[in-house]
Amino acid sequence: MHFRLNPYRIYCTSVAISSLSQIARYARFGHIENARKVFDKMPEKSVVAWNSIIAGYFQNYQPREAKILFDRMPERCVVSWNGLISGYIKNGMVSEARKVFDLMPERNVVSWTAMVRGYVKEGMVSEAESLFWQMPEKNVVSWTVMLGGLIQEGRIDEACRIFDMMPEKDVVARTSMIGGFCQEGRLAEAREIFDEMPRRNVITWTTMISGYVHNQQVDVARKLFEVMPEKNEVSWTAMLMGYTQCERIEEALELFDAMPVKSIVACNAMILGLGQNGEVAKARWVFDQMRERDDGTWSAMIKVYEQNGFELEALNLFAVMQREGVKPNFPSLISVLGLCASLASLDRGKQVHGQLVRSQYDLDVYVASVLITMYVKCGNLVKAKLVFDRFAPKDIVMWNSIITGYAQHGLGEEALQVFYEMCSLNILPDDVTFIGVLSACSYTGKVKEGLEIFESMNSKYQVEQRTEHYACMVDLLGRAGQVNEAMNLIESMPVEADAVVWGALLGACRTHMKLDLAEVAAKKLVQLEPKNSGHYTLLSNIYASKGKWGDVAVLRKKMRSRSVSKSPGCSWIEVEKKVHMFTGGDSMGHPEQELIMKMLERISGLLREAGYCPDGSFVLHDVDEEEKVHMLGYHSEKLAVAYGLLKLPEGVPIRVMKNLRVCGDCHSAIKLIAKVTGRDIILRDANRFHHFKDGLCSCKDYW
Repeated sequence: MHFRLNPYRIYCTSVAISSLSQIARYARFGHIENARKVFDKMPEKSVVAWNSIIAGYFQNYQPREAKILFDRMPERCVVSWNGLISGYIKNGMVSEARKVFDLMPERNVVSWTAMVRGYVKEGMVSEAESLFWQMPEKNVVSWTVMLGGLIQEGRIDEACRIFDMMPEKDVVARTSMIGGFCQEGRLAEAREIFDEMPRRNVITWTTMISGYVHNQQVDVARKLFEVMPEKNEVSWTAMLMGYTQCERIEEALELFDAMPVKSIVACNAMILGLGQNGEVAKARWVFDQMRERDDGTWSAMIKVYEQNGFELEALNLFAVMQREGVKPNFPSLISVLGLCASLASLDRGKQVHGQLVRSQYDLDVYVASVLITMYVKCGNLVKAKLVFDRFAPKDIVMWNSIITGYAQHGLGEEALQVFYEMCSLNILPDDVTFIGVLSACSYTGKVKEGLEIFESMNSKYQVEQRTEHYACMVDLLGRAGQVNEAMNLIESMPVEADAVVWGALLGACRTHMKLDLAEVAAKKLVQLEPKNSGHYTLLSNIYASKGKWGDVAVLRKKMRSRSVSKSPGCSWIEVEKKVHMFTGGDSMGHPEQELIMKMLERISGLLREAGYCPDGSFVLHDVDEEEKVHMLGYHSEKLAVAYGLLKLPEGVPIRVMKNLRVCGDCHSAIKLIAKVTGRDIILRDANRFHHFKDGLCSCKDYW
């Protein structure tokens, strides 16, 4: 007997298969409208076709459209209902999925398993467990999904019981169990399952290797890695991250070079690993070699620059990232905000703030604290206070940020007012709060209030007094001229005084001309920080002022033998969203140096007319007077101020940052510059902010 095939039927079947294929392909690539056109043109729509288009809408996160089509289906099967459940779960709508599950005319094991999986996915493991035990029948997938849920919650012992009850243990279940044990640090039990497995796949091997890496057993991981029958990108990356996390960078580089395919994740890990070891150039080389980058790549490279002090390079890379249309992720925005704070790049900081608002990240309390710090460090206290006032509820970090901000700007009254407001709201201050409050008292000469607050730390607020708080008190007493009392406080400290404490005393001694005590403090500082050139310079000048030239020579010899070199003074200013950096003594390092020199000459003439005379005590005593005047004239902050006068229009404050403490001569000069030019100048040095206006400074000449 011979059967003849109907050509029309074959044609219709092939058209239907082709249409289903097109629907699936369009949906997969996000072209759901095209998929719908193909579906609408189908002369006969089977249940499979309806299921396919509904799945496409769910795949493209259009659950409402999917449900409308489901309701229009002329006939449905259990697969249709299961597709609706799975679609809702994929879109995070687990309660809608449960309603469908409860309405189903008939359910199979796939229906039950899909619902259990949905609960597990949403972290509702108790609900998943309850449903799991109601299942009329369970297959290996059901058991494995429930097992994964318990492991996800860290309930490893209960997972063990489920694992032992499983009638059939496939490779997925065993691999899940290995991962669970590794998460809990129970490597021996994980290895026992691994060794007993009749069959392992590449995921099993990688899970075991990752477990060893996660538990800092990198050498054991490497031995297992070497005997893997096959390796994929994930295996190589897991092993690589083991080395980078343990800072074994040479071995990481060796493995990275051997990788047959260098995935984006592997490259990102390598960039971060190299950055943590200070290998910035190598990290950038890896970045530049990458054909494809994700937002994590850009974030990693920006982080490397930030961690290693390459702030300008980090900001420039962020600008390139934006020009290339890469949307920055949350970590890179936070990194860049920190950079804007470090460089006082207010315009860029405002730009990042705008991006955070558009992404609704600004509603996060941590982000608000970072924004406050950024605006404070950029010298814009008004904007910092606006962010602070708009946010509720406030955590302790936010309160500390605004208190410290007021303190750094010399606004002691405002800092204390915020502190008392915070206490009235029953928010307990911590050790950071008191550093800010005591600094505020110090900067504004509130000795009585400062002493009372210091005494109340332990008795009233149960906050232990640390060296930082003693340093604030030494500074407070020293500023008020109570230098001997400050020394007595140091001698009564329950812990050894550090360089910050002795530095505070030295500052007071210099201001009040207590040279004998200054010599004691400077000697202590040289002992505590033998590589800090500033301490040697101060001690050398103290010796020179007393005519102890022999001691000066001995100190210089000690500096040479210890290879101590002076950190160059560096100042920067932002003009038209670009940061311009100036180094002390280097008047030739800027492309517009001729204009800067002319401005400096003009300023010098105006200052001389106003009665300014350079103070040579702020350079080494054994340098002749003419050279002292030259050296003082090219201090980095003066170069930056000159550039600001050249480039910034009248009415715009000149904001300059310096990496070191501003010297006394520059402080006096900038006060006069503000007066003779009628400009507001804000200078942030290593210690605090100085607001210069009309010949006065907010620090009242004590810093």
